[in-house]
Amino acid sequence: MRPARFIDTTILLYSISSDPAEMRKRDTAIALLEDDDLVLSVQVLQEFYVQATRSTRTDAVDHEIAVGLIRTWLRFKVQEMTLPIVLGALDIKAAHTLSYWDAAIVAAARALGCRQVLSEDLAHGREIEGVRIHNPFR
Repeated sequence: MRPARFIDTTILLYSISSDPAEMRKRDTAIALLEDDDLVLSVQVLQEFYVQATRSTRTDAVDHEIAVGLIRTWLRFKVQEMTLPIVLGALDIKAAHTLSYWDAAIVAAARALGCRQVLSEDLAHGREIEGVRIHNPFR
């Protein structure tokens, strides 16, 4: 069994996209979500809900669908937002000039023992605090 991989919010959002320009990314995201070695955090689930239901999103989903998807993704291990995660994120932010939210992703991944974060938003190939960033859409 391979080590757990942390998935960022973009993976979840692409999995529900109906934008024709994002179909390749949608297919990739859906295929990734079939794996059993994925983990995520409460932050990722919160960000997904906010972005997926945003009224200005052209393919927004309603509350019930977003909640149903979140409940489905609870099959993955979920890192809670704890004080050690917050403090770790603050240290990572200061050391690596990331936004707080990106640093919190890395802190949560590290807390779960992940060596890889799957994300389109962070620099592909970059290693931060022992966690390598991988853009699965490249």
